[in-house]
Amino acid sequence: MAVSSVAPEPDVSVVVIVYNDEDRLPTAVGSVLEQTLRNVEVIIADDCSTDGSHEVAKALAAAHPDRVRAIRLPENSGGCGEPRNQGIKVARGRYVMFLDSDDTLEPNACRNMVEAGDRTEADLISGLCVRVHTDSRHDKRVPWYPWIYRTTRTLEDVGELPDLLVFDTLSTNKCYRRSYLLENELTFPRRIHYEDLLFSAQAYLAARRITLIPNTVYFWNVVEKTDVKSISNRRREINNFADRVEIHRRIDAILDRQGQDELKLRKDIKFLKHDLVLYLRELPFLDNEYRHHFAELARSYVQDFPQAAYDELDRVHAICAQLLLREDWTDLMPAIDTLINRHKISAPLVERDGRIFWTDRYLDDPEMRAVLDVTPLGYHAKQLNQMSLRNRLTDYVAHGGDVELAGEIVNPLHTIAPDAKLTAELEFKARRRSLQTFRFPVPTLRHEGDSIAWQASVPLARRLRPLGIVDDVWDIRLHLTADGRRTTSRLTVGTVDLEHAEAVPVRPRLTRLMADRLEAQVSAKGHLAFRLTQHGQLARTGRAAVERNLHGGPARAAKGAYRSLRAVRKDLSSGDRKLQVYDRMLRKLPVRTGTVVFESHLGKQYSDSPRAVYEELRRRGTPITAIWSYAGDRPEGFPEGVELVRRWSWRYLRALAQAEYWIDNQGYPLRLTKRPETTYIQTWHGSALKRMGFHEPTHRMMSEPEQRAYQRALDRFDHFVVRGEHDVRTLARAYRIPEEKLLRTGYPRNDALVRAREGAAPDAEAQKLAERLGLDPDRRVLLYAPTFRANSDGRVRGFEFPFDVERFAAEFGDRYTLLVRAHYLNRLTLPPSVAGRVIDVSGEPDITPLMLLADGLITDYSSVMFDYALLQRPIVFYAYDWEEYAEDTRGTYFDLLAEAPGPVPRTEDDLFAALGDLGAVRTKYEARLKEFVDKYGEYDRGDAAAQIVDRFFGPAGEAR
Repeated sequence: MAVSSVAPEPDVSVVVIVYNDEDRLPTAVGSVLEQTLRNVEVIIADDCSTDGSHEVAKALAAAHPDRVRAIRLPENSGGCGEPRNQGIKVARGRYVMFLDSDDTLEPNACRNMVEAGDRTEADLISGLCVRVHTDSRHDKRVPWYPWIYRTTRTLEDVGELPDLLVFDTLSTNKCYRRSYLLENELTFPRRIHYEDLLFSAQAYLAARRITLIPNTVYFWNVVEKTDVKSISNRRREINNFADRVEIHRRIDAILDRQGQDELKLRKDIKFLKHDLVLYLRELPFLDNEYRHHFAELARSYVQDFPQAAYDELDRVHAICAQLLLREDWTDLMPAIDTLINRHKISAPLVERDGRIFWTDRYLDDPEMRAVLDVTPLGYHAKQLNQMSLRNRLTDYVAHGGDVELAGEIVNPLHTIAPDAKLTAELEFKARRRSLQTFRFPVPTLRHEGDSIAWQASVPLARRLRPLGIVDDVWDIRLHLTADGRRTTSRLTVGTVDLEHAEAVPVRPRLTRLMADRLEAQVSAKGHLAFRLTQHGQLARTGRAAVERNLHGGPARAAKGAYRSLRAVRKDLSSGDRKLQVYDRMLRKLPVRTGTVVFESHLGKQYSDSPRAVYEELRRRGTPITAIWSYAGDRPEGFPEGVELVRRWSWRYLRALAQAEYWIDNQGYPLRLTKRPETTYIQTWHGSALKRMGFHEPTHRMMSEPEQRAYQRALDRFDHFVVRGEHDVRTLARAYRIPEEKLLRTGYPRNDALVRAREGAAPDAEAQKLAERLGLDPDRRVLLYAPTFRANSDGRVRGFEFPFDVERFAAEFGDRYTLLVRAHYLNRLTLPPSVAGRVIDVSGEPDITPLMLLADGLITDYSSVMFDYALLQRPIVFYAYDWEEYAEDTRGTYFDLLAEAPGPVPRTEDDLFAALGDLGAVRTKYEARLKEFVDKYGEYDRGDAAAQIVDRFFGPAGEAR
C-alpha cells in the first residue's frame, strides 16, 4: 500500500514580485532561501516581463523545487499590487510576506517576525526597514521611521500609535497571518499606483493585534543617480499625483466609516507636510498646463481639510499651500524655493503696519494676512552677510567653451541700497571636499526693481581643469559684496532649459580618458550644477576602464585601506577615544602651576562669575596663565590677548589635564576626571526656584550606574559658591555638596550690583552698552528676562511673547525702553513696529550690565530675580502660567506667589497696570524686597571675587 506524502505547511510564504529585473531577481530570492528560518517558501510572481525574468524565475524554481514556485500573469498589470494578490492566492504558509525583486530580506527577518507573531498571536508583525543607497560611496543606510521601532510593542488597535498608519505605509517590512488576510479579503488595488498606502491602512485597521519589533527585517535598495525614476518617483506625470489623491480618498472613506477622526486628522497633516511637498518641489521645473492640473487636483482634495490640519504647518509651508490653492505662481515659486532651502530668503518681502509679509497681495483678506505674516521668521533683523538669498537663473547659453549666465538676486526689504558699491564673483567648486575651486568675475551688476541683476561670461573650457576621477560634480555659488558685506547664493534653475543646452568641452588634468564634456544639471535642491560626462569614444572607453579598475581587487584593497584610515581618523576624534587618551596620557602630564581654565555657560560666553574672578585677577596683576574655553566654530566676545581653546578639542583636554585650577559656572564635561592636584571652584549660575539635581524626579529615576556616574561628576567640585543659606538648603543638598566644600562668599558676578546699590560710580561697561544700544536718556529702561519653557518630553519650546509687545510699545513707548533678553536656549524676533522702543539684547553675553541699566525688571521664574533684587529696584513677576510651571514633575522650592517681592500679575492687563506706576511698586514692596535679599542673598556683599582671589591666589592663598 502506497503512503502519500504531504508537504509540510511552510511557516512563511514570501511573495517576490518582478518585472523586467532578471539581473537582480536571484539576489532577492537568495535572501529568502538563506533565511535562518528554513521552513520558508518563495513564490515568484512575474508581472508578464518582456525580458528574461520569467526564465530566471523558472530556473530558480527548478533548482529549488521544494522551496521555490514561479507564476506569471497573462498580461502586465501596470503596478505592484496584482502580482502580490496572485501570490497570496497560491501561498501555503502560515504567514505571508512581500519582497520586491530589487530588495532583500535581512537573514533573520522571517525567524524574528514569526516568533513575535506566535508569541503575541498578532495578525500583523512589522519590523524596521532600512533604505540602502546602493550608489553611495560610503554605503549610506537610512532607517525608515526608526522611532516607531525602538522597542518591542504589541498594539490592540492602531489608534494606540497613529504614527504607524500615518508614516509606515510600506507593505514589505511586514509579516501577515495568512488566515487573517483571507478572512478580511485583504488585497491590493489594481491598476493604480501607491497601492501600499491603501493596503497598509486596511491591514492596520483590520488587525486584531499588531506587534512591532526593533529588528531590521527589510533592505530597500535605492539608486539615486538613475536616469529612469521608479514608478512612485515619477512625480512629473500628472496621473501619478491623481493616483496618490485617489488612494488617499479611499483611505479617508474607510476612516470615515469607522469614525477614526483622530487618525484622519493625523493623515491629513502628513499629506500636507509630506505628500504635497513631494510634488511642490517639482513645480518650478514644469509648465503652466501641468501646474494648473496639479492645482485643480490638490484644491479638490485639500480644501476640505479641517483647520486643525493647516494649524500644524509652519509659516512657509502654510504660505505654499495657500498660494497653490490660488494658483499664484508668481509668489509660489519663491516660496517653494524657501520650503526646499529653509534658510533662503526668496521673496522681496514688504513691510506694512510694522509687520513683514511675504507679498503685498491678499493683505485685505484677514486670513491670508495672518498666513503671509513672516515677521516671526526674523528676516528683517538680518544683516546682508547673515542672509542666504534666492538667486534665480534667468539665462543660460553654452557655445563653444564658454557659458553665458544671467540671474536675479532678490533684495528683501531693499537691504542692498541703490547706491551700494557692488562686486561679485562666481565660484565653481568640486562637491567632494579638499579639491579644487575656480573663480570668475561677474562684470555686470545693476539694480532692477526688487532684485540685483547680474551677467557673466565664463570661459569654462579654458579655465576649469578638473582632475577627472573623484571631482565629477561641480557646484556653483555667487558671492555678492555690497558696501563691504558679503552674501553667498546658489543659482536656482527654475524653468531655464538645461536639458537641451550644449555640453561644454573640458580638459581634465588626467587627460581626456576621464571625461570630455561638462553638462549642466539640476541638484536635488533645485540649483545649477555641472557633471563631467563622456561623449567621445575615447573618453567612454577610458572611463569604462577606470571603472573596471576601480572595482578590481587592487582597487578594492586600496579603498578598504582608505576607509580604514578614515575610520581610524574618526575614532581618534571621537569622544570615547579622547576620554581614553585624557585618562591614560594627558592626566599624567605635569601640572602647570598658576594655570587657570575658565569656562562660562559651557563655553558659550565670556560672562558671569568666572569672568568676575578673572577680571579681579587681571586687575591685581596676579601672575597666572588664564585659558578660556569657547564653544562653536569661532570665539566671540572674549577679551583680546587671552588664550582660547575650543571646547572638546585636544588643546582643551590638555589644558584641563594640566591646570592648577578649574573655574566655571555650570560644569565641565561630566565624564572628564579631575586630577587630585587640580582645584575645581564651581561658582554656579543662579539660585533656584525650580527643583534641581537629585531633587528632580528624573534624576531620582536614573539607574544606579547613571546616578553613580552623575555623582562622580559632582564630586569633582572642590569648592561650591553659595550666595545665601537658601542655596545651602537647595542647591548644595540637590547636588550633594558637603559642608566643607561650600564657599559662603556670594556670587562674584553680583559684586557690581551691590556696588551700584551702594552708590558707586556708574559702571563704565554699562554706559558703553547704553551708547551702543542708542538708549534715550529721557526714557526709563525696563528689562524683560524670562526663563525658558519645556514640553513634557523635555524639549525646549520656541519663544513666544506672553503679552502683546506691540501694545506695550504703543502704551509705554514714550516712557520706557524695553530690553528683552531671552534665555540662551531661546531665539526671539521683534516686529519692526516696535523698533527703538523694544530692543532685543539676547545676544549680549553678560546680563550684569543690562541689569545695571534697568530701572525695573519684568521676569517670571528666572533666577535673575535673586540677583536683580540686590539693586533694590522694582521687580514685576508676570506669572501667567504659574500652575503649569510650578506643578509639573519638577516642582518648586517655595511659593513664588506668596513670597515675591513685587506684584505678580496673571494677565496682560494686570501686567500693564503694574508697569503704569513703578513708583508705587517701589514704595509698596521696598521693605519686602530687603527681606527677600536678606533671605536669599545674604552673602552677596560686593566682595565675592576679592574673597576668592584672596583665598586661592593672594599672598597667603592656597595657590602659594
